[in-house]
Amino acid sequence: MAPVLVLIDIQRDYFPGGRFPLVGSDAAAERAAELLGAFRAAGLPVVHVRHAASGAGSFLEAGTPGAEIDPRVAPKGDEQVVVKHHPNAFKDGVLGGALAAHAGAPLVVAGMMTSMCIDAGVRAASDLGWDVTVAADACAAPDLTFGGVTVGGADVHAAFLAALASAYARVEPVAALVGELRARTSA
Repeated sequence: MAPVLVLIDIQRDYFPGGRFPLVGSDAAAERAAELLGAFRAAGLPVVHVRHAASGAGSFLEAGTPGAEIDPRVAPKGDEQVVVKHHPNAFKDGVLGGALAAHAGAPLVVAGMMTSMCIDAGVRAASDLGWDVTVAADACAAPDLTFGGVTVGGADVHAAFLAALASAYARVEPVAALVGELRARTSA
């Protein structure tokens, strides 16, 4: 069955100048755009997920420029766009409804933040029976602080991908995934 690309929260607030810039967000968006281009070239389905926060002044605040999907991965044509209000895109049936027509298809996930919405969505997808692959270099994370210890965004990203790879998803770089798509379409 053909895979479905799910792009989660690649929104302007996560980039330099936004309300909550992530470590490596521009590089991740470039890889996500490459992956999106490969899915489009193969005629495969794409679902865009956009977070809409309700708190005034919060990042990804609905109706602000920071809540807009980055132009490098902006939806085109009949690509579905779903809006979520929680880290887990499956909560309240938001993403599940959009994927209903693709039941049983493997999912390829990319987006932001590795440590929040990617983690929550991938774990939920796996728990719901989806076969999930995460595009490792098409995701980004922030620096995080807990108990007086700050962990750099690159290490946060690596730790969450390692956790997902241990039980919830296959984790691969975009180059490998694009290669698989090209092999699939030329077969």
